[in-house]
Amino acid sequence: MKTTNEELLIINDLHTGFRIKDTYFDAVDGVSLTLKKNEILAIVGESGCGKSTLATSIMGLHDHNKTRVLGEILYQGKNLAKMTEDEFNEIRGEEIGMIFQDPLSALNPLMRIGDQIEEGLVYHTSMSKAERKARVLELLEQVGIPNPPRVAKQFPHQLSGGMRQRVIIAIAIACKPKVIIADEPTTALDVTIQAQILDLLIDLQDETGAGIILITHDLGVVAEVADRVAVMYAGQIVEIADVEELFTNPKHPYTRSLFNSIPQMGAAEGERLNVIQGIVPSLMNLPRQGCRFAARVPWVKASEHEETPTLHEVAPGHHVRCTCWQNFHFEGGNA
Repeated sequence: MKTTNEELLIINDLHTGFRIKDTYFDAVDGVSLTLKKNEILAIVGESGCGKSTLATSIMGLHDHNKTRVLGEILYQGKNLAKMTEDEFNEIRGEEIGMIFQDPLSALNPLMRIGDQIEEGLVYHTSMSKAERKARVLELLEQVGIPNPPRVAKQFPHQLSGGMRQRVIIAIAIACKPKVIIADEPTTALDVTIQAQILDLLIDLQDETGAGIILITHDLGVVAEVADRVAVMYAGQIVEIADVEELFTNPKHPYTRSLFNSIPQMGAAEGERLNVIQGIVPSLMNLPRQGCRFAARVPWVKASEHEETPTLHEVAPGHHVRCTCWQNFHFEGGNA
């Protein structure tokens, strides 16, 4: 593991709520995390568990008329959650970069690729125009795009999905940020391109020492690149540990259920895949008391859940929410 003890980002009791009529419902509910220099922290969970909302909260990308953000997101002693838009603009792109999940919607369809990469350099640096143009070509080459001068003059619709994703990475790293948030950067890409994108992120981290928050639902990707893993369910962190510890010794019923639902090589023909019963509850129907995963493991006795589940350290650096993990078993009595 290549991480250091230098903390780049500290999140304390973060709540991000969306207004529905006149009530705020927390999609991120009491999340606390730290990101260290040179670390890849993976955040995993089903769609709808709050991963992307956590990312956009860190980046300050919510409409404050419809969203409420409470708690602390500390970067270099400053609370990002309390910053004005003008203050955030000084940090966003230069100190903290984001790789968006859907590059086609993240890119401006009416701007040439080179101009979009150059935009951050114009805002955050004192480079001359010639220096900026040279930096754009350097970035395109760095992210593995062939013929940078030609691509710089093209528009997003003229590029493949993999090339657009590389452009998004080029924009995110243009000013060499200390923190990079990658929101499912390999979604909808074929396996070969996925591997290239992940290798690129690791190479960039080796060069800059950045801390990376990798948001994904792909446990194979997590096993390959992450240093630590936070498992998120219904707006909360339910388990967090070093990647090796989590994969060899998962504790929380949700974490174990995720691993159990991965298709296995060598399964008998016609054998049914394991699935997690039920779905992630909607914001309005989310239980705010008790264990939020209880409804999806109804065979576990109510007495085995905490009334107010908290994170417990079960091994050095390994934290699990609720006590239900202690006697958990899969339906039918299997371990």
